[in-house]
Amino acid sequence: MHTVEVEIVNPTGLHTRPGNAFVKKAKEFAADIAVVKGDKRANAKSLLSLMKVGCSMGDRVVIEATGADEVAACEGLAAFVATLED
Repeated sequence: MHTVEVEIVNPTGLHTRPGNAFVKKAKEFAADIAVVKGDKRANAKSLLSLMKVGCSMGDRVVIEATGADEVAACEGLAAFVATLED
């Protein structure tokens, strides 16, 4: 398992449109990917699951990946979150 902590910088967080873009990016990787915020955990490849976690601007979340491309998944999604705009 590989993990990386990121801060949500998008003004609308990971809701609806930016959340959908995040999920689409996550689906590019074969690894199982989760987004963890506090005690809440979401499947990064499911918009509904991601929205239930409620990632807002300024939140710090952990991206966890397990699988063949786990490092690439974590680093790729962390970079994606850092540049995500609404």
